[in-house]
This record gives sequence, C-alpha cells and structure tokens, in this order.
Amino acid sequence: MVNYEANISAYETISTLGQCFEGMAVVNLAKHKISGTMVAIKRFNMDRIKHEAHLVEREIILTKQLQHPNIITYFVAFVHLHEVCVVSPLMAFGSCRDLLNTHFNEGLPEHAIVLILRDLLDALDYIHKKGIIHRSVRAGHILISASGKACLTGLRYACPIVLNGKWQKQIHSFPMSTARNLNWLSPELLEQNLQGYNQKSDIYSVGMVICELANGAEPYAGVSTTLMLTEKVRGCVPQLLDCTTVPTDENNEVHGDCDISNNVVNRRFSEDLHELATLCLQKEAVIRPTASQLLTHPIFKLTKKGIFLPDLLKPAMPLSNRVAVNTDEVANLDVVQQFADLELYSCEWDF
Repeated sequence: MVNYEANISAYETISTLGQCFEGMAVVNLAKHKISGTMVAIKRFNMDRIKHEAHLVEREIILTKQLQHPNIITYFVAFVHLHEVCVVSPLMAFGSCRDLLNTHFNEGLPEHAIVLILRDLLDALDYIHKKGIIHRSVRAGHILISASGKACLTGLRYACPIVLNGKWQKQIHSFPMSTARNLNWLSPELLEQNLQGYNQKSDIYSVGMVICELANGAEPYAGVSTTLMLTEKVRGCVPQLLDCTTVPTDENNEVHGDCDISNNVVNRRFSEDLHELATLCLQKEAVIRPTASQLLTHPIFKLTKKGIFLPDLLKPAMPLSNRVAVNTDEVANLDVVQQFADLELYSCEWDF
C-alpha cells in the first residue's frame, strides 16, 4: 500500500493533462517520487474559485468517504500556497468525452458502451443506496483506466437524500453551479415543481449518456436552453441514431438538412440498447427502473464473455506508465513531445 504524502515536493510534475472546473483547476501528470507511481494531481486555484470554494470542499470530503471500484479515489488532498491539490490515480484513457472528441466523433462501439454503462450503473447503485443523488452524470465525468475500468467523478454537484437522519422521498434544491450539466438533467429536476425529484433523476441522465456515447454528442447539443427544457417537459424522448431511427429516402440519403454521415445511417444498434435508453429516458420518474434493476437487463450478459474495453477503444491508446517511468529527466523534451503526440492536452479530465 503506497503512502501518498500531503506535500507537493513528494511529486514530480511530468506534464499538463488538461483543465477542469471552468478552467479554474489544472490537472497534472506527476510521478510519486518514493514509489515511482504515476498519478494525476488536480490543482484548484482558490484565488479564482472564491465563491465556489464550498463545491471543492464538498467534492473532496464526499469522494474520500466513498469506497467503490467504480468511483474515483482521492489518495490525499492538501493545500499548497493558493492551491488545493488532490492526488488521484492516473486514468490512462481520460474521460469518455475525450474519447468521443479525439477518436469516436460518431460514437463508441456498442460493446464498449455496454461495458462502460455496467460500471456506471454499479457506481450509481452504490451512491444511491448511500443516500446520494449525483446530479451530474455525463461522459465528461466518466474516466477510463488503462485496464478498462470506468470510474464516476464530478461529485461536487451531488446532494444527500438523507436529511436529519430521515430518508427524503423528494428533493427540491437546485444545483446553482450547473450550467454545463443542463442537457443531461431530468425534466423533473429542471422543472423545479412541488413534486421534486429523487435518485431516478440520475437514471434519466444515464439515458442521456447512452445517447451521448452512441451518437458522439449528447441530445440537445447546440440547442438553446429554453428549447431543450420545452422538449423535455413535452416528453420528447432522445434516440440513438442508426438505420432504424434516421429517416432516409429510397437512395438511402438522409431526409432534410441533418448533418449525419453514411456511417451513422448504415449502422444498427441492438434492440436491447435502444430499449435500455428508452427505459432510462421515460419522462415519469416513478416508472424509470433503479440502477440495480437496470443491471439485470439482458444486455449486460455479454460483459461476461471475456470482452475487454481497451481492445474496443482502439485506435485510442492509454497513457502508459512506461512512457514516463523510463526516464529520470522530467524536463526531457523528447518525453514531453511523446505526451503531446498522445493528445494529452485535449483531455477534459473533468473530475
């Protein structure tokens, strides 16, 4: 068991992986000097965050309280000058959003989506039973390790269901700092009516993630907030884009002005994946399945057949520990160039 020190001098910065928290935090690739282990260090600039500092505190405390293989681990957190630094495992494939941006613009293969969803639902089942609503389930908050394990992050927007020792049937609070999450949020959470919302709002977000992973972009991307809200309240159900849902003419050309490629028109997702998305995206929360119920869906039987996520993510390559471990010269320009070639600077790493 590695003991990670709460001291910045115990880590050797290798490169910058990316930014998060609206650019107010930077994520560095670093090497723990004593063990030689590669880690990610998220450094929050507290001078810039100021009024949202409570979100950083909430995320660190909550994440450290949770122990699950599909929720990101925070090894240690400490203060260095004007920064709060959080050390976590290196997730070699970055976020699902990064994979979509760099290698899978039109969506991931179905088997990859199913493997990611299984881990995501395991994580949500765990936190829901702990009395927590995530409220920020999206591809940018799902990180993939070198071994293909998906880990849920983004807990700064989470809220408790248990208040004063009592389990609340409904919650009415709205996460104020959530502009980037609106497209994924459920109709009942956005409506803010007297009925409130519960854990089932996260299940709706899972449906949005299924569409995001399958189509390459979340539903309502580029649409105004007002129109997005109107469509959700009307009960509009987003769909996976394939030959069964995209209308074409007799020449197999897409109707209208939709910017959809032939690859999308010619592909076909399984009925099970379509059904899973539909189950999650039902407008009425009461009839949506729970995370544990979704895990019994027939589509997850294929995850027992020896299919490994890293094989399905090619040509995307993980950030191998070997690249950085094989050199003692952190400033070596050749190593920095290797990182640049791996497109590290495009990583979202929003966890």
